[in-house]
Amino acid sequence: MAERSAAGRRFIEETKFGHFPPSDQMLGRVQPPLERPHRGEGVALPSPSDATIDDIPLVDAIARRRSVRDYLMTKMSKETLSFLLWCSQGVQSVAGTEWTFRTVPSAGARHALETFLLLNTVEGIEPGLYHYSALSHRLFRVMGPSDPATEIYDACLGQPMVRDAAAVFLWAADIERMAWRYGERGYRYIFIDAGHACQNLYLGAEAVRCGVCAIGAFDDDALNAVLGLDGENAFVIYAATVGPAPPGSPS
Repeated sequence: MAERSAAGRRFIEETKFGHFPPSDQMLGRVQPPLERPHRGEGVALPSPSDATIDDIPLVDAIARRRSVRDYLMTKMSKETLSFLLWCSQGVQSVAGTEWTFRTVPSAGARHALETFLLLNTVEGIEPGLYHYSALSHRLFRVMGPSDPATEIYDACLGQPMVRDAAAVFLWAADIERMAWRYGERGYRYIFIDAGHACQNLYLGAEAVRCGVCAIGAFDDDALNAVLGLDGENAFVIYAATVGPAPPGSPS
C-alpha cells in the first residue's frame, strides 16, 4: 500500500463522535442566519415551473446521467437556470428563523451551502459572478475581480469546460451554520450535503437537455479569493459546469 499522509486519517479520527466539546446549540447560543445577507433588490428569477421540462422518469434520468464537458454554443434560458437552482437548493418551506426544508437533504436541516454562480451565457442576465439567495430565489451580483471568468478558469486549473459552460455552479460552506449544531462533526456533513446538491443538479439537467460536469480539482485559496471568502468560516468545496448538451451527448 502506498504511503499516505496522516492528514486524512486524522480528519476521520478527530471528527468522530466524542472527540469534541458541546456544540453552540447545546450551549444555548444564538444560531447563525439561514443565509448570508444581501443588499439591494438583486435579479428576480422566473418560477422554476416556467422552464421547458421534458417528462423523464426518474429511473431514466439516473440511467442516463453522465459528466458532460462539451456544450452547445447557445445561451441557457433564464428559466432553465431557475429550474436548476431550484433542483439543487430550492426552498420549499421555512420554519421561522430556525431552518428551511429544501429539494435536497441536509444534516439537521442546516443547509449550510451557499451557491455562487459564474454566468457566461444566460439569456437576460449580464455575464459575471453572482450569489444565489435561495430564500428569495434571486441573484445578487458579487463585486469581485474585473474578469471573474478568467480567474475562475485559472483557479479551476484551466479545465476547458469552465470557459465553455453557460454557467458554473460554485458551492461554498458556511461552516458556522453547520457547526452550530454539530461542532467539528459538521465538517463531515457539509461535504456530504454538497454531494446531494450536485447529484440533484445532474438529474435535473437531464430534464432540461443540459449537461453537467462536477469539479473537485481547483486551487482552494485562489477560488476563495475570487468569491471574497475567508477560507476559514466560508470556503468553496465543490463546483460544476452546466450548459446545453449537444445532440447525442452522453447526457
